[in-house]
Amino acid sequence: MPRINLVPWREAERKRRRQEFGVGIAGALVLAGVIALAVNWQMGAALDKQNERNQYLKDEIARLDKQITEILALEQQKESLRARIQVIEQLERSRPEIVHVFDQLVRTIPDGVYLTGVKQTNRKLQIKGVAQSSTRVASYMRNIDASAWLADPALTILETKGSGDAGSEFTLSASQENPQLPIDKEASPAAPAARRTAR
Repeated sequence: MPRINLVPWREAERKRRRQEFGVGIAGALVLAGVIALAVNWQMGAALDKQNERNQYLKDEIARLDKQITEILALEQQKESLRARIQVIEQLERSRPEIVHVFDQLVRTIPDGVYLTGVKQTNRKLQIKGVAQSSTRVASYMRNIDASAWLADPALTILETKGSGDAGSEFTLSASQENPQLPIDKEASPAAPAARRTAR
């Protein structure tokens, strides 16, 4: 006996279409999820890569900052050593110079003048002494002015003690010169000759 399908064919068709639509929606959702995961993974990988680059740049900047700090410290040490070397060189140059200066202090003293003290501050000299008269002090100042190692004598104190035989105490200042240093081309022609007088 043949079977007769009593279910309307239209209802079956709608059911089939709904199933196909559901499958399509499910497939689309799965595909969208896969795409979202892929995009998220790619963005995460790109972000990780950028973070690595940022960290590399930070490390390089820190390394350069450290090198700059070390360079600055070395520059400071260099300047400190250079200053010390200059002081040592200046002391080495001043050794023979001070010998000449004190030699000239003795050579320029005229008769009747006696020194009681000499004080040096940088290249300035303060000379104290006793003279038989103010004329002797003036003679001493002329001798200092004629010296190649001394210059610019200036009387600051002259005091007469007691009677005329007691003499006068004086204090004068002078500048320390060095005729062995290079002469300025614009200096007067008389300067070299004056420097040679006490060599």
